Amino acid sequence: MTNAGRLPEPASAGPPAESEPDPRFTLANERTFLAWNRTALALIAAGLGIVQLLPPFPGVRYGRHIVGVPLILLGAVIAIAAHWEMKRNQTAMRRGEPLPRSLVPRLLSATIAGVAALAAVVVLLSVTR
Repeated sequence: MTNAGRLPEPASAGPPAESEPDPRFTLANERTFLAWNRTALALIAAGLGIVQLLPPFPGVRYGRHIVGVPLILLGAVIAIAAHWEMKRNQTAMRRGEPLPRSLVPRLLSATIAGVAALAAVVVLLSVTR
């Protein structure tokens, strides 16, 4: 069927209309949020464990802190980002828009790779002294 004889639909001046998404999608969004928070808690616990329980590295002052503190900070960032991502996804679903791309996996991967490299340097420095 063609649009012949019909008036064009007026452009909406405000934000797109929102509707309640399928509950399965909302619950999946919540599960993803909870998974990111488990990751954040694991990073914080690992960082605290490194700083408090790992024996000092011989010859490397603050070696435990160089490795552990970035993990604690990353855990805090991931916890905040998880909430932000959940809200962005929920808004997109309500508006019927595609889900926005997340930067959290890249941030997590890059920071963990950086901490691993720092840990390797600290270990190598402690062995050579």
